Amino acid sequence: MINFGFRRSKSLAVDLGNTTTMVGDEENVLLCQPSCIVFNASNNSVKAVGSKAYEMFEKTHDDLKPVKPLRGGVIADYYSASRLIHELVHRCCSVSWFGGFDTIVTGVPYHTTEVERRALRDAMDQFTARRHYLIYEPVAAALGLGLDIQSPEGKLVLDIGGGITEIVVISLSGVAAFQSLKVAGDAFDTAIQDHFRRHYNMAIGMKTAEQVKIQVGSVVPDPDDEPAPMLVRGKDLITGIPMIRKIDHREVCEILEKSITSLEHSIVQTLETCPPELAADIYETGLYVTGGGAMLRGLKKRLESRIKLKVHIDKDAMYAVTRGISKVLKEHRKYGSVLFE
Repeated sequence: MINFGFRRSKSLAVDLGNTTTMVGDEENVLLCQPSCIVFNASNNSVKAVGSKAYEMFEKTHDDLKPVKPLRGGVIADYYSASRLIHELVHRCCSVSWFGGFDTIVTGVPYHTTEVERRALRDAMDQFTARRHYLIYEPVAAALGLGLDIQSPEGKLVLDIGGGITEIVVISLSGVAAFQSLKVAGDAFDTAIQDHFRRHYNMAIGMKTAEQVKIQVGSVVPDPDDEPAPMLVRGKDLITGIPMIRKIDHREVCEILEKSITSLEHSIVQTLETCPPELAADIYETGLYVTGGGAMLRGLKKRLESRIKLKVHIDKDAMYAVTRGISKVLKEHRKYGSVLFE
């Protein structure tokens, strides 16, 4: 996919996520693909990336090596991450621009160490650019939500990603209070897999667990948009024979109970550590929820009942960080203070 408008701006927005990687320019999200890559084991060449690689996961043979380069929101396999970024950027940008971009801005979790940020910088250095900046993902998400991050009024943002969840209080273009925990989309999938293993002696794959979360996932027993039960296919751990089980949203609600409770506790802890004046602002403005996990059924209803704040769910939660980075690219002078090298 080549975006001819990209030729004019030559700027790149990259959101390298645990589950999904997105590439955009100053105006649009150009590409959204799973953060997956498959190598040929014999010569380490790239067999597939993105959606095609995701389809191969848990179905490969010894000649193929599937890799998810990120863990907990940061690069765990530098070589694989570098190749993944190269292949995805190559898909959506004209080859002629690989001689040099004007500006590249990449999102990075707030909790990262300098070593983890350096790995991301090095992976992006394969593209020649006049300027290469990083931006904290929760700050970019706030911009993507349309919030005025430069005002002194406090904003509470909950970003539920694939590998980590970050909770931040933003004021004056900075982070005044912060909590990070590894309870996010991947942890929800693992909890679903463990539930089937313990209760039904049934093994299901990562992709099946993710489909259960998407199709019948709920955090309240009575969501407004109640989904139909789902048939789950897996393997009997005792006999090895394929089997089918039915699961509904109420059972998934019980599975996710522990994870969602820990999120609620972290939100309260963030409010406890933020200054009283900002807490007073948040009482008026409420909680803004974004990231893939924001799409869980009943999340608004549950959080409002538990933490007693107004909850705003991003309608296009998957793209908030990329939208925010694109906004920074477009108004670089205005939001330059949130960028760092």
